[in-house]
Amino acid sequence: MSAKLERLSQTLRDVFGDRLQSLVLDRGEVTIEVAARDYLRVARTLRNHADLHFEQLIDISGLDYSTYGNEGWAGRRFASVAHLTSVKQNWRVRLRTFAEDDDFPVLDSVVEIWPSANWFERESFDLYGIMYAGHPDLRRILTDYGFVGHPFRKDFPVSGYVEMRYDPEQGRVVYQPVTIEPRENTPRIVREENYGDVGNG
Repeated sequence: MSAKLERLSQTLRDVFGDRLQSLVLDRGEVTIEVAARDYLRVARTLRNHADLHFEQLIDISGLDYSTYGNEGWAGRRFASVAHLTSVKQNWRVRLRTFAEDDDFPVLDSVVEIWPSANWFERESFDLYGIMYAGHPDLRRILTDYGFVGHPFRKDFPVSGYVEMRYDPEQGRVVYQPVTIEPRENTPRIVREENYGDVGNG
């Protein structure tokens, strides 16, 4: 472990104390986990504290842990992970928090702290169904507005009985029953007449 990462880890422990549920240093990266109730306060401190100074948010991604690991996952299902960079200190940290309710996951929005979080939180909402309280414009960003469900949830059906298409007369995307019957294609094998015969030649 480098001296810089050791210093960052120790600073994070000193600044946050018991609010850190875990701090993991693996493969040269630091990941901290905090409770949902502490998420916004920790995020603001990460940006404002003179010894941390994480002024730049690189990404926010949603996670669905419903089928995580070979043994099964016993913890909360949905998490949001923020990837932060300090240009001043030249280090990075990953901030993870789990939503308390698996049926209706809600976390605080960090758009007020890092405006670049806007579209990342919208993407996480659209694909995972994670609601971000306080977000200024939380609506779908990748799927159609009438889309039902969240594509990156691991319980989302792979195939269904409806298809969607754009209807130019109605000026919107419409859903209709699938018109193509499921079928199974069997490859046709073509071989020469004497293929595999011994002694020809």
